[in-house]
Amino acid sequence: PLRNPRQLLRHAAAAGRGRAGAGSARGAPGASGNGRCFSGREWEEAHKLWVQEVSTAPSTRRDVVMLQEQLDRQLQQRQARETGLCPVRRELYTQCFDELIRQTTVSCAERGLLLLRVRDELQLTLSAYQALYESSVAFGVRKALQAEQGKAHLEKRIAELEGEKRELEKQVSEEKAKCEAIEKQETERREIEEKKHSEEVLFLKRTNQQLKAQLESLIAAKT
Repeated sequence: PLRNPRQLLRHAAAAGRGRAGAGSARGAPGASGNGRCFSGREWEEAHKLWVQEVSTAPSTRRDVVMLQEQLDRQLQQRQARETGLCPVRRELYTQCFDELIRQTTVSCAERGLLLLRVRDELQLTLSAYQALYESSVAFGVRKALQAEQGKAHLEKRIAELEGEKRELEKQVSEEKAKCEAIEKQETERREIEEKKHSEEVLFLKRTNQQLKAQLESLIAAKT
């Protein structure tokens, strides 16, 4: 049996190790050093333990071309995103890199181990960036919640201030109406007073003219 045929990392043929739980050597080191780079796989099937080690077979130029074609095909079949964060794309490229390290280790174990260190450092860097990204997302969510809570408080305060504003505008309108009524009353009172004063002045003028005329008549009669 072949476990997970979609793996880009080449494995040797699976070998049975007796009944499950009987104990087996997992990931035994290969002559080329692949055992130090990659662990083998084991699984239980039909009450039997199967072990599949990483292949130590050398690769040809044709194998590299086939690896590229397999990578492109699986990227398309598994609908990996071309841009942005994509776990599927990362998994496939990791497998492809592992296979390239395996091929290099077969021909030069030291170069393969150095590439393995590069791979592990890249994975540590990616993990650090992922942790930073998740921390940033959590921080952003907290800030968004705080902003939402602050927004609700501000909206409540705005509603209160708008209510106070409407109440003050109502009071201003009432006081303005009172002022207009007082001004109207004062204007009417002043007009009445002015009219009364004019009538009194006119009356006094007529009375004065009449008295003057009578006085002149008396003076003329004595003379």
